[in-house]
Amino acid sequence: MNLDIAAAIGRATLAWMQVIGRSGVFLFLAVFQAFRRPYRISRLIKEIEFIGSKSFLIVFVTALFTGMVLGLQGYHTLTQFGAQALLGSAVALSIIRELGPVLCALMVTGRAGSAIAAQIGIMKITDQFPALEMMAIEPVKYVISPKILAGIISLPLLTAFFDIVGIFGGYLVGVQLLGVNQGAYFSKMISAVTFADIYGGMIKSLCFGLLISWISCFMGFSAQATTEGVSRATTQTVVVTSLSILVVDYILTSLLL
Repeated sequence: MNLDIAAAIGRATLAWMQVIGRSGVFLFLAVFQAFRRPYRISRLIKEIEFIGSKSFLIVFVTALFTGMVLGLQGYHTLTQFGAQALLGSAVALSIIRELGPVLCALMVTGRAGSAIAAQIGIMKITDQFPALEMMAIEPVKYVISPKILAGIISLPLLTAFFDIVGIFGGYLVGVQLLGVNQGAYFSKMISAVTFADIYGGMIKSLCFGLLISWISCFMGFSAQATTEGVSRATTQTVVVTSLSILVVDYILTSLLL
C-alpha cells in the first residue's frame, strides 16, 4: 500500500515537472521569436488594446470601491487611536504595495487571461496553426509572442491607473464623506510613500503581467483539440494563474522588504 502511494506521488511529481519544463521551453521560444524579424508592431498594439484598454472599466470599478472600502475601514480603525490624519498614508501604502498589483492582476486574469486561453484553444481546434505554417508564418511569433509582450507592458500601466483611482476612492470617503482634513490626507500620504514602495509595486505588476500572458497562452496552446478540452483549459488558466499570482506576491514581498 505504501509503495502504491509513493508511486502515485512520484508519477504526479514527474507529470508536474514535465509541464513546468514544457512551459519554460514555450516561454523561451516565445520571447526569442519576439525579437526576430519581421517585427509585428501592429499585432503588439492590438494585443495591448485587448489586454490593457479593454480592461480599464473593470479595473476602474475595482480600484474605486477598493479605495472607498479602505477609506471607510481605515477611518473607523484609526479613530480608535485618534490618528485619522494617517488615513491617506494607510490607504496609499495598502494600495501601492499590495492591493493594486494583486487585485489588478486578478481582474485581468478573469477578463483577459481566460479569453486568451480560449482564443488559442479554438485556433488549435480549427487547425489555424498549421494554416499559418503553410503560409510561411511562424505561429508562436505571430500569435503567442505579441500576447506575452502585451501582458508585460499592460499590467504596470493598469496597476498605476488602479493606484491612482484607489487613492481617489479613499479620498472621496475619508475627506469628502467622513471629514478628514484634506491637507493632512495628502501630506501624510506624500511623506509616507517612498520610491521603494512604488518600485516594488511596479516590479510585482511586471511579474504578474508575465505570469498572466505566459500561463494563458501555454494553457490554450496545450489544450486538447476538443470543445471540452478548451473549456477545461480556460478554467485551469484562471485557477492556476490566480494561485500563481498569490504565491509570487508573497515571494516578491519577502524579497523586497
